[in-house]
Amino acid sequence: MTDWEKYQQIRREAVYTGLALLVLILFWCWAGFGLASVDAVVFGLPLWALTSSIGVWFFAIVLVKMLLKFVFRDMPLDEEKGDVKHE
Repeated sequence: MTDWEKYQQIRREAVYTGLALLVLILFWCWAGFGLASVDAVVFGLPLWALTSSIGVWFFAIVLVKMLLKFVFRDMPLDEEKGDVKHE
């Protein structure tokens, strides 16, 4: 893998991680503020409290699993053997 390909992959991973963060923030807003008017109670807590804390945590795990499966690639970041180092 060339340095340019590595750069493109790292950039792709960064962009998708940023998008996942934006989706997570939007989900947190919906789960907390959007469900605030719902009068449901689970384990003695309002539904919005559970969805905006534990629900967001589980959603973040799902997003990370998706990033690992579809976006991230395992690649060596050090110089390959035989490459000449420029100083």
